Formats: sequence, structure tokens, C-alpha cells
Amino acid sequence: MKLLAGIRALPRTVWFVGLISLVNDSASEMLYPLVPLYLSSVLMAGPRVLGLIEGLAEAVASLLKLFSGVMVDRSRRSKPWIVAGYGLAGLGRPLMALATAWPAVLALRFADRVGKGLRTSPRDALLAASVAPGQRGLAFGLHRAMDNAGAVIGPLLAAALLAGQFPLRDIFLWSLLPGLVCLALALALREPRAGAQEPAPRFEWTLADLPPAFRRYLVVVALFTLGNSSNMFLLLRARELGMPQAQVPLLWAGVSAVAMLLSTPLSALSDRWGRWPVLTLGWLAYALIYLGLGWLSSGDGVSLALLFAGYGVFLAATEGVEKALVADLVPQARRGTAYGWFNLVSGAMLLPASLVFGTLYQGLGPATAFATSAACALVAAVLLQLWVRRAGKT
Repeated sequence: MKLLAGIRALPRTVWFVGLISLVNDSASEMLYPLVPLYLSSVLMAGPRVLGLIEGLAEAVASLLKLFSGVMVDRSRRSKPWIVAGYGLAGLGRPLMALATAWPAVLALRFADRVGKGLRTSPRDALLAASVAPGQRGLAFGLHRAMDNAGAVIGPLLAAALLAGQFPLRDIFLWSLLPGLVCLALALALREPRAGAQEPAPRFEWTLADLPPAFRRYLVVVALFTLGNSSNMFLLLRARELGMPQAQVPLLWAGVSAVAMLLSTPLSALSDRWGRWPVLTLGWLAYALIYLGLGWLSSGDGVSLALLFAGYGVFLAATEGVEKALVADLVPQARRGTAYGWFNLVSGAMLLPASLVFGTLYQGLGPATAFATSAACALVAAVLLQLWVRRAGKT
């Protein structure tokens, strides 16, 4: 009952941001699995082109998350960047239906990721500014729950439309509708009234003027992310362990469903117990899950399903808490820049993480790859408690 009362007490801005993420992710996740099909069957492009598109798009998005975060601190405004980000993505996705060659898809996918880069850090800063410190875990948890709801709805919509034999081009065109809804909701956002504030900080890209605890936190996040490779490897492992191909997407939808249901209550625990213990337990759980996936034998479908459900619990317990902790560690005037650095580090480390994991997986086997990732998570959890927490004020 206390949780429900806390959820109802959240300001309108938090609900609007969550609803925008739900609608946007429903459209994005509906199209994401269709892009490879569209490239191969309609535009006759291969895996190398797909890798080029995704690699360039994600790299630019990571850099723009820092840029937009710095600009939020300079302008004291989050809404313009959020509107621009969702507008660019929502209006660009449907244009893929008009593409006649893969460079056009590259440009539009690039625009989609640019939109993500422009909106992510300002959105996080807006959420943190909209609630009291004791509500941050709850607010970020609710946002992640609604975001994960979109990740469940989107693939199910794609499956239903494909089963109804809708042409791929038509599905891309229909994505204009949720894009317009997101844009309208973003325009309706209200930024919290600014009280007495310090003078705007000078234009600064470096970490020098950010608190030592936050800089240490970034190092530990980078270490953890180095062991947190692409989720595609989890699906590959499930397939190797005997999961039927048709059930693999359902298995991943189950992960998103678990995260959707538990993100709000588990993140809200950090408002009462503290960010440090909740995040540490989440990272330790990740290490155990990865060890289990590495050593699991084929044919054990029940254990595999439990481990994937556990991964959903891990996501629920950490995604919102990690971002709430950023707001705890930095002053309000530098919050946008801090979120920019956090999103940049956590995004940029995914590429080397996947390269290292894939090399170990192919060369030494899945047990070694998953054990290495578990070791990174374990060391990160220890450093979080013994190195970062001691430097923090929380």
C-alpha cells in the first residue's frame, strides 16, 4: 500500500516521461527486429552493412549523450532537447519505408540514434529534478518499468503484424502514429520551477570539477559494463542449450516482462535501504546468473528459464538505481553533465565488452566467457562498497 501511495504521489512530469518511453519503445522495439529483414529481403544488403549501420549509429549516440547533458547544465532547460530527440526519432523511423538503398537506411537509423543521444541525458536530468531525493529510486524505477513495458509490447506487435501478412513497408509507415504521440506528449512536458540557483557553470567537458565519488563511480560502472556484453549472446547461449528457435523471442520477452513488473518496487527499495546495498546485491546477482549460464548443461530448460527470469530481476534492481545514484553524487548544477558522462561511459563500453566476450566465447568456450563477465561484476561490486562508497556523501 505504501508503494502504491508513493507511485500516486509522483508528479505529472514523471508519468509523462514514462508514458513517452513506453510509446516510443513500443514503436522502436516493433521495428528493431524488422530492420535486418528489411535490409536483406527488400534492399539486398548483408550483415556487414548491418554492422556498419549499428556501429556508427551507437557511437554517435553515446557522444551526443554527453553533449546534450552539458548543454542542459548551460541552458537550464531539458525540454527542448527531449522534444528534439523524440521528434527526430519518431518522424525518421517511418521514412525507412521509402528507402530504396541501404545508405538511406543508414541515414535514417543514424537519425534515430542521434535522437536518442539528444534526449537521454536531458530526460534523466529532468526526472531527477522533478522529485525529492527520497523519491529518486521510485521515479527512475517507474520509468524503467514503463520502458520495459514498451519492450514487451513492441515485439508482440511486430509478430502480430507479420502473422497478419502486413508488408514490411506498411509496418514502417504505421510507426508514424506512435511517433506523433511521443512528440505531442513531449511538447506537453512541464519542467519543474527553478528556485534559487548557482550561476550557470562554464562550458566544461571534463570530469575535473565533478565530485571524486562520482568519478570513481564511473570507473566502476565501466568495469561492470566491460563484463556486460550484448544481450544477443544470452539468446545465442539459450539456442545452444536447446531452446527452440521459435521460443527464443518469447524467452527475451519474458525477461522484459519481469523487469517491467519489478523495476518500480525494487528501485523504490533504494529510497529506504540506500542505493549502495541494492546496487551491490544486483551486481552480485548478475555474477551468479552469468556463472549459471556458463556452466549450465543442455536440455535443462527449467534452469535456463529461471536464469533468464533472474536476469530480468537484475535489470529491475539496477537500471533505475544506477541513475538515481548519479543524482545523489553530484550537485544539481552539474547533473546534466554527470548524466552525459554516465550514459557515455556505459554506452561506449558495450563495444569492447561484446568484442572481448565474443572472442572468449569462440576461442575458449562459453564457460570462460560467462565466468569472465561474472568476475568483472564481482570486482565492481566490491569496489562499489570499498572504494566508491567511502568517497561519497550518501
